[in-house]
Amino acid sequence: MEQNLTPVSTLGEFGLIERLTENFNSKNESTIKAINDDSAVIHYDSGDTIVSTDMYVEGVHFDMVYTPLMHLGYKCIVGSISDIYAMNGTARQALVSLGISSRFTVEALEELYGGIQAACTKYGVDLVGGDTTTTKTGLVISVTVLGNANRDEICYRNGAKVGDIICVSGDLGGAYIGLQVLEREKRVFLEAPGARPDLAGFDYVLKRQLRPEARKDLVEIFKSEKIKPTSMIDISDGLASEIMHISSQSGVGCMIYEDKIPIDENTYNTALDFNLDPTLCALSGGEDYELLFTLDPADYEKIKNSPDITAIGDITNKGSGYKITTKSDNVYDLKAQGWKHF
Repeated sequence: MEQNLTPVSTLGEFGLIERLTENFNSKNESTIKAINDDSAVIHYDSGDTIVSTDMYVEGVHFDMVYTPLMHLGYKCIVGSISDIYAMNGTARQALVSLGISSRFTVEALEELYGGIQAACTKYGVDLVGGDTTTTKTGLVISVTVLGNANRDEICYRNGAKVGDIICVSGDLGGAYIGLQVLEREKRVFLEAPGARPDLAGFDYVLKRQLRPEARKDLVEIFKSEKIKPTSMIDISDGLASEIMHISSQSGVGCMIYEDKIPIDENTYNTALDFNLDPTLCALSGGEDYELLFTLDPADYEKIKNSPDITAIGDITNKGSGYKITTKSDNVYDLKAQGWKHF
């Protein structure tokens, strides 16, 4: 049965905004004015506001051949609120702006916003506004997130100290391997249109790529244990790149131990099937949205038994440089080979 689809032009800008956002309800008292005005109004009685913004461009950050719109909406929110958690803050509000080409129908955009809504609901974030415009081709999504934290709890990248322990949440490399699976199936499809994708057995890595999660839980652990990391960053561009950001901005060196890097068994085995080095995937893959942070040894003692936090190295003096010790006890310079934005 043929579905009747609605051209965006039949609704206009404000009609489209109303339709896409009619099911969003504010959950935070700090949201004074949400959608349907020139600006959102947000009030905090105490604490500092944290703001982050990200741009997602079709053909650069995502491929519509294998990216469901609902997953894309979810991932864009997750990727953006992850930056707030990386500051040890709590995400509160989001603004989403779209650049839309004529090939996207209203129903397609409703799918996108279904994913946005699912992520906002899960993480307790209010959608408070945005903008829409036309593009000649493709889809562009801009997400701005606002959060808050007490000033003495905010973590920056530049606070790591010699002797700190380098830790990471979750496991790494899965998102990159999921991308490799999807790219392989895209090539098969382009060579033989109509071919059914062979995705059996790849559920874990595909979820890591298409529908990742942000580490709000880790910020809650820090608060409950009265821990403040000395530095923190989210892993969007690869472990090597991120620890080098922390080290450079903190004026220190670092030593990472290969055998300590957490890699899920599914990621590890699939990497080998693709003739890829699992460690290199973890170091340079990106889009894991785990948190990389440094802790004073006394604070590490409080969370060392957490099953989802792994100590992977140490902060050293600046003259030692950025190093990795392999499983065979060889020491090499750490190189950032992750995502390059330009």
